[in-house]
Amino acid sequence: MTTSQPTGSDAAYLKEAIALECRRVEEDALYSAKGSFEAARTWARVHLTLGIPTALVAAVAGVSAFNNLPDLAGVLAVLAAALSAVSTFLDPGEKALAYHSAGTRYSSLGARARFLREVTSQTETTPSDQASELKEILTAKDKLNQESPIIPRPAFERARKGIEAGEASYAADRARRR
Repeated sequence: MTTSQPTGSDAAYLKEAIALECRRVEEDALYSAKGSFEAARTWARVHLTLGIPTALVAAVAGVSAFNNLPDLAGVLAVLAAALSAVSTFLDPGEKALAYHSAGTRYSSLGARARFLREVTSQTETTPSDQASELKEILTAKDKLNQESPIIPRPAFERARKGIEAGEASYAADRARRR
């Protein structure tokens, strides 16, 4: 069975619909990427906030034991163990990595949608080919949404404020609008 390619106003409508859906994907990917990066930054700080004191307290506990200060060494060893247990339970380094990975994948997804809208749509490809590419992008978006960690509300709010302040806009796009 062969399918015919849209022509005339059908093709124009399809091209416009593809561009609109690409813009939706770009916007969603932007907020998800920036929110993920904000969450990654928070978890990286937690990782350092727990990790550095844990290492220092453990080192001082060891020195205290060698300096014949058993009470201080014992208290510091318990504190180091507690900090280590909290760090192991929260696993902030892994969470930071997961959020950063999601952020980069969302950024890539947004770039694919933008490329389709800005470049591919201007080439010799047919609207049907472009619709197929969009379908692949939407499938990738759905998969990424399912696999990515949920962005905490405070991280999303920081992302939204940053986006609204222009932190996520490209100088090339600003120059193009002039």
